Amino acid sequence: MKILIVGGSGFLGREVAERARAAGHTVTATFATRAGDLTGVRWLPLDLRRADEIDATLDETGPDVVVNAAYRKGDWATTADGAARLARTAGARACRLVHVSSDAVFSGSAVPYDESATPDPVTPYGAAKAAAETAIRLLAPDAVIARTSLIVGDGDSDHEEFVHDLAEGRREGVLFTDVIRCPVHVADLAAALLELAATDHTGVVHLGGPDAVSRHELGVLIAARDGLDAARLPTGRHADLNTPGALDVRLDSGRTQRTLRTRLRGAREFLRRGE
Repeated sequence: MKILIVGGSGFLGREVAERARAAGHTVTATFATRAGDLTGVRWLPLDLRRADEIDATLDETGPDVVVNAAYRKGDWATTADGAARLARTAGARACRLVHVSSDAVFSGSAVPYDESATPDPVTPYGAAKAAAETAIRLLAPDAVIARTSLIVGDGDSDHEEFVHDLAEGRREGVLFTDVIRCPVHVADLAAALLELAATDHTGVVHLGGPDAVSRHELGVLIAARDGLDAARLPTGRHADLNTPGALDVRLDSGRTQRTLRTRLRGAREFLRRGE
């Protein structure tokens, strides 16, 4: 396939690009400010806030599949409007679209959330992701909307870096004991997205891991894997803060998992030493 990965220089986008290239696909990846460092991938700048750039990029690359892994927290024009522009352009060119959404579209008031759950966001980022989903369903009805959770890697995700900084005293902050999510490994997520890209699956899918853990438990698991002192990880409760945010958001990915060959591992499995 010819695959265009929007947001290819990000953590998830880079993993998707690397796996697509290794599988023999022709891969083009976009970046907002700086091209990625993968060889064998064509890199193009793209600003999702500009419809003319989206049109030009898809005309130039002629992809069979577009994977949208781009977002900017606090930037509605990119996360919501940009996703809608991309869906309209992909739909007009009969390109398959796989859009990465988030568990941030849910409030946490009705766990667990399966693929049929209606978004009820409580944060601006969640609202932008929910708006993008609505636009995509209307503009590209054959698209896949893949909701996921916290994305963890082998030491290079933001979550892992934050835990290291806390444990080693380089940053202030806390790990919440009352914020529950279903983390997924970036390699599993990327493989699942590419598997979906090669099928005729449409609609909403959930790609979260099977283990529901708190932010603090996730930090303890990371610390144990990396030989850090978990006792140095400060704890707190988000409920004690005067800021919006969902607490317990558990994605039920069972229905999606039954349709995939790719197995989504839980955090307690992929963060064991040696995994």
